[in-house]
Amino acid sequence: MATDDFEAVAAKAGGTVASFEVEKLSMGERLQRFLHNYPTAAPLFVLLLAILAFYVIVGEKFLAPFNLSLVLQQVTIIGIIGVAQTLVVLTAGIDLSVGAIMVLCSVVMGRTAIEMGMPSFIAIGLGFMVGALCGAINGFLITRLRLPPFITTLGTWSIFFAINLWYSQSETIRSQDIAEQASLLQFMGISFEIMGARFTLGTITLILLFIGMWYALNHTPWGRHVYATGDDPQAAQLAGIDTNKVLLSVYIVAGIICALAAWTLIGRVGSVSPQAGQTANLDSITAVVIGGTSLFGGRGAIFGTLIGALVVGIFQNGLALAGVDVLWQQFAIGLLIILAVATDQWIRRV
Repeated sequence: MATDDFEAVAAKAGGTVASFEVEKLSMGERLQRFLHNYPTAAPLFVLLLAILAFYVIVGEKFLAPFNLSLVLQQVTIIGIIGVAQTLVVLTAGIDLSVGAIMVLCSVVMGRTAIEMGMPSFIAIGLGFMVGALCGAINGFLITRLRLPPFITTLGTWSIFFAINLWYSQSETIRSQDIAEQASLLQFMGISFEIMGARFTLGTITLILLFIGMWYALNHTPWGRHVYATGDDPQAAQLAGIDTNKVLLSVYIVAGIICALAAWTLIGRVGSVSPQAGQTANLDSITAVVIGGTSLFGGRGAIFGTLIGALVVGIFQNGLALAGVDVLWQQFAIGLLIILAVATDQWIRRV
């Protein structure tokens, strides 16, 4: 076609310019998109609202530095276990064995140091090795045998718990014996005061763990691979990510974190009991869900789990100070879980 023909056609063309209407969103849709982009906003709002409500109900003693630091101590174990659970949930899995791994690691640390007379640092190292091994078993069954994480960890929970009872002979190691023979096991229980608030090395470890894991998930290739694997494993594989390797690493890291929780548990209670931490697996899931991490994987923030654990701790502490029966405390936590899951379902519709 000649140049003149092009000019003739152009001259006959209209001068209308394509326009696009700006999408008008309702207040609810804006909130939905905001929460989708900032998953920790909702649990943070609930936490602040709970603090305000219990301050009004209970009074100034609720906001006393000692009481708030007590809440932080109470959620230390669940917070650490919650980090392990968050990693697994981000990959669209779930780990029902975290509590059993923690208790098994604590028993290994206690018995090897007290019953076998090993140096404390070796006993602690063995506990961390056991945690990594338990995590590797979970990861192997899920990645190599293609077993569902829920069923796999339900089975290993029973196995690890049975091994724990067999190895410990269902006997508790007294705090006096640990203090005399292996005081390093109680290291995480060392406390100090700051302006009327009492902290332990366990709570400091909790905060450092969250900071470290936040950095790993947001500023390292491994963290990006974890999110990608949970969001869409097929797309992650097409992008060159070895999803099986990522999943295996997640479960191993989760097992190591459970061992850290075991060491912290010994420091908090002073003794080693094979019956401790019976509800740790469910409590960790509660913290993760309330913290805004999606059970479908690929969405959530590690600090949301800390907020979720604090929400549970604040509710339990506030209701207890208000004289509410433990039964209704559990009722309130259950209601929070349902609301958190319902919110997650609503946010995912964006």
